[in-house]
Amino acid sequence: MLLGRDARPAEATERAEGVERIRAALSAYEITLGPVALWPGLPADRLARQVGHGWITYQHARYPQLVDLLPPLLADAQRTHARDPAAGREPLVEAYRITAALLVQAALAAARQGDEASATELLGEAAAMADRVGEGHDHHRTGFGPATVGSARVAAAVELGAARAAVTWHERTTRRDAWRWLPAEHRAAHLLDAARAYLQADDPASAGRALVDADRTAPAEVRHRPAARSVLAQVVRDPHAPATIVQLALALGVT
Repeated sequence: MLLGRDARPAEATERAEGVERIRAALSAYEITLGPVALWPGLPADRLARQVGHGWITYQHARYPQLVDLLPPLLADAQRTHARDPAAGREPLVEAYRITAALLVQAALAAARQGDEASATELLGEAAAMADRVGEGHDHHRTGFGPATVGSARVAAAVELGAARAAVTWHERTTRRDAWRWLPAEHRAAHLLDAARAYLQADDPASAGRALVDADRTAPAEVRHRPAARSVLAQVVRDPHAPATIVQLALALGVT
C-alpha cells in the first residue's frame, strides 16, 4: 500500500490514496503564501498535542491511521507557522520529521521487494526533509535526522545487494557527528547491516570489525538476534578472522 502497487487488496485503495494526499500536503507551500487569515490554523499548544499524537501513532506502528492523520496535520502545521513563525516552528519541524520517518519505512519495504527505483526515490525525499530539519531536534527520542536516513540507505542497499554502495553510505554516515547521538540500539543495528555489506563486498575482516563494534555498543543486538549470529558464523569461517571475532563466536557457541 505504501508503495502504490497496482496489485493490492481492495481495502488498501483508500490507504494508497492517503499516501498521495501526504505527498500533496508536502507540496502545498502555497498555504504559507496565501491569505492565511481565511484559515488561521490551530493554536500552537493544540497543534503540539496533535503532533505528539502523531508520534505515538508512528511509534506504535499504526501506519494506516498515520496515513490518514498526516495530510491535515501538515496543513495545520504550515498554516500555524505562517501565522506565528516563532510558536509554530517546532510543531512544523516535528510534523516534517514524522512524515520523513514514514517515508523511511516505505523505502525499506521497497528495498526488501527489490524495487530499487522506489527505494531510491523515497529515501531521497526523506533525506531532503531530514536536511531541512537538521540534527539535534530529537524531542521524541527517535534519533531521526540526516544520520538516520544515511543508516537507512545502508540497510536498503544491503537488501538490494548493492554492497559497494552500502559500504560507502556506512562510512559516510559514521563520520557524521550526529552518528554518536543515535541510540545505542540504532547504532548497533546499523553496524550489523554494515557487517552484512562488507560480507557482500568480500571483506570479512571489515565485517568482523563492524560486529565487534556492534557488540561493544549494544551486546544484546549481537547476542540475541538470529540475523547477527548468522553474520557472525559467516565471518568466523574466514581463515583471517580477527581474534576478537573468534572469541565472540566461541562465547556464543557459534561455529
